[in-house]
Amino acid sequence: MLKLDRLVNVLGGYGARLVCAPASRDVPLRSVVVHDPTDPRPATGDVFLAVGIGSAGEAVRLGQAARAVVVLVRDEADGGADGAAAAEGRAAGLAVLLVDPAVSWSQLLGIVYGLVLEGRETEAGRGPTDLFAFADTLAGELGHPVTVEDQMSRVLAYSGSQQTADPVRLETILGRRVPEAMRGLLERQGVFAHLAASDEPLFVAPSPEHGLRGRMVVAVRAGRELLGSIWVECQHALTGRQRETLADGARAVALHLLRSRVSADLERQVESDLVIQLVEGTADAPALISRLGLPGGQFRVIALQAHVGEERHAAVLTAFERATTGFGWSRPGRSALFGNTLYTVLPCGNDPAPARDWVRAIVSALPPGVTAPAGVGGPADPAQLPASRQEADESLALRASAPGGPVVYDESWDRILLQRLRAAAASGRAPARGPVADLSRHDAEHGTRYVETLRAWLDAQGDLAAVAARLGVHPNTVRYRLRKMDALTHLELDRPEKRLAMIIALAAHQG
Repeated sequence: MLKLDRLVNVLGGYGARLVCAPASRDVPLRSVVVHDPTDPRPATGDVFLAVGIGSAGEAVRLGQAARAVVVLVRDEADGGADGAAAAEGRAAGLAVLLVDPAVSWSQLLGIVYGLVLEGRETEAGRGPTDLFAFADTLAGELGHPVTVEDQMSRVLAYSGSQQTADPVRLETILGRRVPEAMRGLLERQGVFAHLAASDEPLFVAPSPEHGLRGRMVVAVRAGRELLGSIWVECQHALTGRQRETLADGARAVALHLLRSRVSADLERQVESDLVIQLVEGTADAPALISRLGLPGGQFRVIALQAHVGEERHAAVLTAFERATTGFGWSRPGRSALFGNTLYTVLPCGNDPAPARDWVRAIVSALPPGVTAPAGVGGPADPAQLPASRQEADESLALRASAPGGPVVYDESWDRILLQRLRAAAASGRAPARGPVADLSRHDAEHGTRYVETLRAWLDAQGDLAAVAARLGVHPNTVRYRLRKMDALTHLELDRPEKRLAMIIALAAHQG
């Protein structure tokens, strides 16, 4: 735990001078508050940064209102009048630090936040930036167990010692998220609506039939964005100093989450850039695989999109966040968001089962109502990943046109080949003349069924009875049509290469 003495010593290296310290310098510092004249909400904290304040007297008065232990104010505010600042501080019972005008407030903010917030440690010995350590500290101050959750009710951290926990808390911690039945109850009671609209702590009454002892909950917010919430297990509403401590805790957790988000976003960006290089093609593919921390061997590229109802791609950012959540070593693949598609390079050989498992895990982590079509490319060495990416894109296109699980290239290469042929035909690269084109035009102009007849004949390998049965006509009708078709365009059905060419043309025509 950071003490006032250490804060004074560290800031002394940046030109700050302690002019008043009525209390012991051994007092602990647990939180920070910055003066914001545009925010009408009362803010409290142990260290008060008097940004934009014109005098030490005004800074001390604001520090008192924030229940601060120490106030930082510009030396130039009183023209260097140490005595006046000291008198104001002694009268208010606050320590006062005059800071050098040459040091910017942004630098001071970084130093103070680093010392106060990242300096938190508990007897459990967990790291200084550990949200679990903060939960332990807050639980100690409140005298009740604490859980920190994200905006989707997933557990981010919780305080130790579950010996007195109620069934809902135990199930929440074990399942790493609030049980669905309890979420439904809280939603019906308007708890989530309150969190979305208010920063005020709310008491949730006990519900013994649901295993809920009672909760005090407060939103964790950055500006207008809801980041999560803090839940305190208690049988009665917190009041007075405990309620204020909970509100202060919400602001501190917001800083933790924002810091984690910035760090995670930077890591995601680096990972995304490397993955994009891999799937687009690079001579350094093996080196990039090593930088991404992936093992050697073969890989598959997975292409995934995420839609919400009729809003296409509305959940793709959420899918990207889910795919890149956690430390690299705890995730089997590496992902990138490119356009409206999430691409993942996954260690996977001839058996596509790991790719299916990965897609299933991502889909299960997405909110209800999200559909996530996916395509899986074939196995590839690092240098062949661009080909696997193309196969994943084409498999995704097949999956988007039909419901079901992910389309795997190995199992659908024939459909993908036909899809490529149809794409070529649609772009004008198929011959505009030839038997299939001629018969197709004749059908359109005269209402005949020559293309259908040719397809049936080729599928049945010339078996007239089978062709007639498929078309629902007499075999003589088939013979008659074939003579008329041969007169219209030279079919040459007796030549294997002509039959193969017509099968390909028909496949493209079918699209």
